[in-house]
Amino acid sequence: MRQDQAVFEMVEEILTRQAKALSVQTGLSFESALEAVADTDAGRQLRELANSEHRDEGAANWQTSLLWQRIEERHYSWLAGYMKWLEDKEPRAQYHALLEEELASLRG
Repeated sequence: MRQDQAVFEMVEEILTRQAKALSVQTGLSFESALEAVADTDAGRQLRELANSEHRDEGAANWQTSLLWQRIEERHYSWLAGYMKWLEDKEPRAQYHALLEEELASLRG
């Protein structure tokens, strides 16, 4: 991948590289291998990316923005989990306080 490469060019390069490798491994013609690679889930996702609004964007910029997006998603996912844990903790604290009261009353 080149630094100034567009997303569309990056996708084409990846699919071509995979098709060449498949062709060497299986003996398929390059065209058949390219079709086989493009028909995989990953190949379809790459084609969608190549035809998306990001197609002309610089691949390096797109990858960086994608990385930050994933980091942000993980952070908010963790934060949501933590908030849920805190919410669940509050009723438990009340329950434990009631238990302590009950135990204290049993002790006399």
